[in-house]
Amino acid sequence: MSIYVGNLSYQVEQDDLRQVFAEYGTVKSVQLPIDRETGRVRGFAFVEMGTEKEEEAAIEALDGAEWMGRNLKVNKAKPKTERGSSGGKSWGNNDRGERGGYSRRY
Repeated sequence: MSIYVGNLSYQVEQDDLRQVFAEYGTVKSVQLPIDRETGRVRGFAFVEMGTEKEEEAAIEALDGAEWMGRNLKVNKAKPKTERGSSGGKSWGNNDRGERGGYSRRY
């Protein structure tokens, strides 16, 4: 299981996260997703610790802590959900009861 770290500064680097989490145990991996269009970090990361006890210690200590000018959101990462074949696009009704698709304005 890994740890979700949210509300990160856009200047953060993997080594920064590795150093902070190393205070609570062995850091096995750090994933810092990059936005394909902008090339900037996306403001969140996933950190994998050596043991569950180390993960719990890091979550307890860092959730809500201020770091690099931001209050961190740190919790256990939720597993990816199965994605449907629609690729995230829906042509059905939206939440306002309107049909999806093209606008009828001319």
